[in-house]
Amino acid sequence: MNVLDFARAFFADSAHWHGYDGIPTRFAEHIGYCLEALAIAAVIGLPVGLLTGHTGRGGNALALLATAGRALPSFGLLVLMFIWIGLGLLPVMIPLVVLAVPPILVTTYEAVRSVDPSPVDAARGMGMPEARVLFQVEVPVALPLILSGLRTAAVQIVSTATIAAYVSLGGLGRYIIDGLYQKDYAKVVGGAALVAGLALVTLAVFWAVARLAVSPGVRRGGRG
Repeated sequence: MNVLDFARAFFADSAHWHGYDGIPTRFAEHIGYCLEALAIAAVIGLPVGLLTGHTGRGGNALALLATAGRALPSFGLLVLMFIWIGLGLLPVMIPLVVLAVPPILVTTYEAVRSVDPSPVDAARGMGMPEARVLFQVEVPVALPLILSGLRTAAVQIVSTATIAAYVSLGGLGRYIIDGLYQKDYAKVVGGAALVAGLALVTLAVFWAVARLAVSPGVRRGGRG
């Protein structure tokens, strides 16, 4: 059997479409892990990135932090957290958040720093408070890049959240881990296909959000 045959066999099996191990249940679990990790990473990364980008301070420290975060192996960190904390969702959330914070943090910083200083200086010259300068002048222009950082983090989380199955949690990684253990390669291929499909859906969602949230003038300026 080839990969397509394995995938066809997996999705054609009605047992995979209902029950606690059904695709809808595992899909919902996986999305839940991803949304929680992305929300935590955004709460950490966005404010710090916006503040440092606005003030222009801390760029070197952010670069160092991002490099360190990207260098940490997610699975190794999961094992370490599992040994230290034990079973539960927290050992999974920590490596996912550590993975997601650097692209959000660095991209947000760079997005704000890349805003044309002319309107920023004009806003300050009009006496606009710094918070309004940031949120009314800089953020609208920086939004496409900020969303790209969130998109990168989200896709990385979707792909990596399969590690939850290693510590007896659910999600789409359950099919991959259980399939390897049972030598059920149709289940392995099906699980991998679902993860890849969810990553593509994530890209599509962020494309739609960018179309709705970014003003047409900013989009045209970015293409120019």
